[in-house]
Amino acid sequence: MKYSLPATRPGQVIGLLGGSFDPPHAGHVHISREAIKRFGLDKLWWLVSPGNPLKKKGPAPMDMRMAAARKIMQHPKVEISDFEAQAGTRYTAETLCALRSACPQVHFVWLMGADNLAQFHLWQDWQEIIESVPMGILARPGQRIPARTSRAARIYAHARLPGRQSQLLGQLRAPAWCFVNVPMIAISSTRLRAQGDWHATPQK
Repeated sequence: MKYSLPATRPGQVIGLLGGSFDPPHAGHVHISREAIKRFGLDKLWWLVSPGNPLKKKGPAPMDMRMAAARKIMQHPKVEISDFEAQAGTRYTAETLCALRSACPQVHFVWLMGADNLAQFHLWQDWQEIIESVPMGILARPGQRIPARTSRAARIYAHARLPGRQSQLLGQLRAPAWCFVNVPMIAISSTRLRAQGDWHATPQK
C-alpha cells in the first residue's frame, strides 16, 4: 500500500513520537529536541493518532491537531505525520508493523516518556512492540522510579542500554531500550485542556 510519508534514506535512524497531541505543547517540543540529541536521530516523526484506545473520550479533530503540531514544532529534523489515519491502525504494534513494511531500509526508534514505560505492560501487544524496534525512554517529573521498576523494565532488563551509550540505540537490534534523564518541562495536554487553553470540539 502506498502512503504519504516524509522522505527517507536507507540507513537513517528515525525516532517516532506517537500520541494524540491534544493539544501539542512545549513539552512535546522539548522531548523531541532532547531525543534528537541524546539518541543521535537523523529524523523524528510525530505520529498524530486518530485517537488513544486507552482513553474513553475522543480527541479534537485531526486536522486541528495536525495544524497545531506543525505550528508549534519548528525543527528541520522533525516531521508531522498522520500515518496512523492513513494506514487505519489503532494500536502502536500495528502502526510499527505497517511502518517497518513501508520503510524497510530505515532504523526506527520508538520514543516515549518514562510515565508511559511505567504502564507499558497495559498496551496492546506491548511485547511485540519492544521486540520489533529499539525504544528510547525520556524521564519526566516524578516518573523515574516507577519506570525503572515497571514490569517491562524488569522483564527486559537484559536489553537495557546504559544512558552513556544512548547514541548507539538506533543501530541496535530489538529488543533494546535506553533510559535517559533529561531536564523536563512539567506541562501536559490534560492540564492545558482543563485550563481551557485548547478550544476544540471532540470527535464523535
